This record gives sequence, C-alpha cells and structure tokens, in this order.
Amino acid sequence: MPIQTDQIDRRLLELLQREGGLSQRELAARVGLSQNACWRRLKRLEETGALRGRRADIDPAKLGLGLTVFVMIRTRHHASDWARAFRTHVEALPEVVDFHRIGGHWDYMIKAVCPDMAGYDHFYQALIKDFDIEAVTGHFAMEAILENRPLAIRSVLR
Repeated sequence: MPIQTDQIDRRLLELLQREGGLSQRELAARVGLSQNACWRRLKRLEETGALRGRRADIDPAKLGLGLTVFVMIRTRHHASDWARAFRTHVEALPEVVDFHRIGGHWDYMIKAVCPDMAGYDHFYQALIKDFDIEAVTGHFAMEAILENRPLAIRSVLR
C-alpha cells in the first residue's frame, strides 16, 4: 500500500536520490523546513519503508569490476520450498547486485558484477551448483547508457 506523501516529502526523496550525502541541515534548507521538521519527515519515510537507506554511487570499473552480466534463468521448479532455497542461494553470491523473479519466457533475472570473464565463470559455476536449472543465459553489457536513474517522483506522483 503506497504511503501518503506531499510535495515536501517528494522533494526530500528526489534530493536524496541525487545527492545521498546531503546533511540534514542542507536538506532542510533546500526544502524550506526547520532541521527538526526535516528530521521528523525523514524518520517517517524511513519507518514506512519509502526511504530504504542512503548509499554512495560507486563506479565498479574503477574498482576492477568491469563486467556486468544480466543472467536469465528458467527452471522447471516452482514450488515454494525450491524457490525459497534458490533465493537464499542467489542472495549469498557476492556478485549479485539485483535479483528479480520475472514473468514471461524466463523465471528469474540477475544482474551480476564481476571482474572479468573468469570471474563470471566462477559466479556461474557457483550459481548452478546443486540446483536443477533448465536454462541459464548471460547477456553481457557493452555500455551502461542509463543506470541507477533516480525515480521521477514529482513528475509521476501528483
């Protein structure tokens, strides 16, 4: 269930998406609130789960993680016990940065970040170990054209 937000809440969320390191004082000034009022709003957004944290935007290639792979998985298994075990398995793989259950021809999609092809092969071997998976295919990103785009909160929510 979506939470109720007003223009100030939405502006706070937009600012944090673009500049997660802003101090509470700076956030308050930019939206026209006192620091206490800003803190209360941020606290409410965190408590409702609308604001899930504040992170640094890190360039993986600068750290030697230059290969991004979108891994598509199809399985014959759809029982909740198998799905729960598979989710736990995938969540434990450190290369996984995004993991989705999807509809259509494939059942799951993983975004994995690896140092290189050998790193991807290591990830792949760990992914399929001890799991009966019907098909796995990797799509290798050549270029990130648009990545981690902030949500258009004020444009979409009115």
